[in-house]
Amino acid sequence: MSSSRVVVVGGGVSGLATACLLARDGHQVTLLEKSRELGGRAGAWEQDGFVFDTGPSWYLMPEIFDHFYRMMGTSTAERLDLVALDPGYRIVGEPRADAVEAAIDVPAGADAVAALFEAREDGAGARLRRYLRSSTKTYRAAVRSFLYNPFSSWRDFASLQVVTAVPAVLPLLLRSLWSYVARRFQDTRLRQLLGYPAVFLGTSPFDAPALYHLMSHMDLVDGVQYPRGGFRSFVESLVEIAREQGVELLTECDVSAITSDGGTVRSVEFQKDGQVHRLDADIVVSAIDEHHTETVLLAPADRSYRPSRWEKQVSSPSAVLIMLGVEGELPELLHHTLFFANDWHDNFSAIFEQPTRIPAPPSLYVCKPSATDDGVAPPEHENLFVLIPLPADPTIGRGGIDSSGDDAVEAIADEAIAQIAEWAGIPELASRVVLRRTVGPADFVEQFNTFRGSALGPAHTLRQSAFFRGVTRSRRVDGLFYTGATSVPGVGLPMCLISAELVLKHVRGDHSAGPLEEP
Repeated sequence: MSSSRVVVVGGGVSGLATACLLARDGHQVTLLEKSRELGGRAGAWEQDGFVFDTGPSWYLMPEIFDHFYRMMGTSTAERLDLVALDPGYRIVGEPRADAVEAAIDVPAGADAVAALFEAREDGAGARLRRYLRSSTKTYRAAVRSFLYNPFSSWRDFASLQVVTAVPAVLPLLLRSLWSYVARRFQDTRLRQLLGYPAVFLGTSPFDAPALYHLMSHMDLVDGVQYPRGGFRSFVESLVEIAREQGVELLTECDVSAITSDGGTVRSVEFQKDGQVHRLDADIVVSAIDEHHTETVLLAPADRSYRPSRWEKQVSSPSAVLIMLGVEGELPELLHHTLFFANDWHDNFSAIFEQPTRIPAPPSLYVCKPSATDDGVAPPEHENLFVLIPLPADPTIGRGGIDSSGDDAVEAIADEAIAQIAEWAGIPELASRVVLRRTVGPADFVEQFNTFRGSALGPAHTLRQSAFFRGVTRSRRVDGLFYTGATSVPGVGLPMCLISAELVLKHVRGDHSAGPLEEP
């Protein structure tokens, strides 16, 4: 396709990546971002010498990042300083009345993980190796045939690459991840260790297809890494590349409409400095919440979905996020620590089943990047990021600094801090907090226009996975494309990079199933 005038709506990871790829392909690209800072949910917050990532904190699927950087004529090594984490993470279980449960440190590499499984359950080491072989096989089939596939016509479903991958994938769509794991392992913590990646997908292990056991390839086989400087260093690399490619980056631009004429996209309207502006475009890419684009930015005749879609959609959880600056060291916590409640059925039913409620006690996640990076906290202090999954319900409220958020959000945060203190054996944790900020479900709506205050987008249930998830090209408006976590292929930084490449494929008219050939 010849050079076109492109407007990208949204300056998160998918928007930046799409802008980079299209600009490198010869298009004139302008990116519009509502906020003052770029990065979207992969944001950062600094105060009193503490630097917090406010969104993604796990660096997984390194080959996806490597491929993107090579597509841009550079490399991961040139742009990021990666640190391998070993152990990859720690699991802390809910205390039981009859016994003290030691924390589980999950090592890097299949051999070490198999030894851990065998130590907890006879025969589990060999079963884990078989599980991971299947996980790796499924993962590679997904990358080769599905994740990068635009599925823009029926021929894409019938391609040899897809057809040959079906036998490895189809049986895994007919059972849940939890049932797949539970048939192989008896130990509760081992089951949870293999089931928790469903949370990365915004769903429950009881609802996620067993296909997603491929996630265990990422953390247990490939291992977990961390970009020194935090994930803002990754966002900064995208911004640098965009500028190198000549992308016009405009912040504090609140898009109000995407217009069309005769079934073809025509312009984007936005407000900046109290004035309404309009940019004509040959191509528009929505890199924001798909529901907001469809229901607010587009005229009814231009919408790809009926209203019933949103009524039926299963949203991923929302969350209360807590950013804590803590005085003194916290050896009880690793860079990543997962706190697992004993009754997962109750945890997930509280979040997903009507009427929803706050899980008690919740399973939650704590990131301590100061374990790896001395640039994210002042000397002799720790940086903690806490995520408590909750129902997608913005009425829970907003957060704030120094306990100034809504009562419900601050109460959830207080209870989470007390839970971490009790379960990890840090009785004085609350008294050592010197900085505190919370984020609530209503903040996700206000900052990112997310549907129902979801933290991630549509949950990865069977009906909301792969090509069932949604469209990457508008069904009604030529030249309008969708990218990002609420689109295809789904949630997470690697998926956002792949989603950006899907837009490039559509623009090029490329129907190939796998990653594009690198220059």
